[in-house]
Amino acid sequence: MTKDYSVFLPPKDMGTSIQRLPTALEKLGWQPFFSQQVSAAELSDTSPVRIVEVHRSALHVVGENVDQTIVPIEGAAVGDWIMLDPRRPGASRILARKSLIKRRAPGTDRRVQLIAANIDTIFIVTSCNQDFNVARLERYIAMAFEADIAPVIVLTKSDIADGVEGYLAKAQAISDLVPVIALDARGDEPRTKLGPWCKPGQTVAFLGSSGVGKSTLTNALAGSDTIATQPIREDDAKGRHTTTRRQLHLIPGGCIVLDTPGMRELQLTDAASGIDGVFADLLELASQCRFKDCEHDSEPGCAVLEAIERGDIEEARLSRWRKLKAEEAFNNASLSERRSRDKEFGKMVRRIKKTKFDEGDVS
Repeated sequence: MTKDYSVFLPPKDMGTSIQRLPTALEKLGWQPFFSQQVSAAELSDTSPVRIVEVHRSALHVVGENVDQTIVPIEGAAVGDWIMLDPRRPGASRILARKSLIKRRAPGTDRRVQLIAANIDTIFIVTSCNQDFNVARLERYIAMAFEADIAPVIVLTKSDIADGVEGYLAKAQAISDLVPVIALDARGDEPRTKLGPWCKPGQTVAFLGSSGVGKSTLTNALAGSDTIATQPIREDDAKGRHTTTRRQLHLIPGGCIVLDTPGMRELQLTDAASGIDGVFADLLELASQCRFKDCEHDSEPGCAVLEAIERGDIEEARLSRWRKLKAEEAFNNASLSERRSRDKEFGKMVRRIKKTKFDEGDVS
């Protein structure tokens, strides 16, 4: 039977006003950006599928008439599109990504951890309680800006919090480019207020601490209780880990949602432009300083310090900017050192293998 390739390729403009129903792949987030990377010849042997779940020893992929578990693929992340090779799944090609969320791995292991690929919108979720932390929100926004992903701050538990307006004001002050939504994660509010970013074929991610309502928000969008949830601890408003791995959920008639475990640590790397985007006001002021290498400490003619004295910006914001820039530079240097060592180690292994091979030839 001849394979129908039309479902994998960009739709043709028929010049009519008839609304075309999305294909199975388009419901999973398939867009022209991906189809333009694939030739008809490649489609004769492989099929596009999306990684919806990453296990320790397997990947769960879904596509047109495909829903299966395959062996791991080096460098793959949840949300990736791959061209599935049925004969050698582990050698399947990963398509170029529209976006990639990553961080420095927690702990002392100097490596980059891939969080998710091909995300259109990041909902940065925090609660109107002790979980609310401006510095953490700035980190998430910087990560989103660096990955060219639209960030939206979502304030949950607004129905039971005192002083919601104060939380809104602090969140809105972070960046003029980031919308801020306050809602009750239960009921109809998520579908109503988050609807503009949750159109069919769009991939959204809920990121934030444990217990802020990420899984509850996913359930609210889906109109079901398929995702497990747990209450927060009353003593410190901290949540318990409900979601244990990153997973994509296809919302019936709607978007694709990435539900993630809570992140206790978010170390930024390769995010210089993202940090500049979050602190664009300070960057603009810094360009007006008398000295180009001004450190905004005690130098004369420092536009940043003058703005602090006038009360235009808070000194704490300057401190957070310095901290993020220093952290990002340190992580970049550490990861670069590791990559250099890994490269040298790889060369040594290849030399040893070559030496053994040559000795075998001589004998």
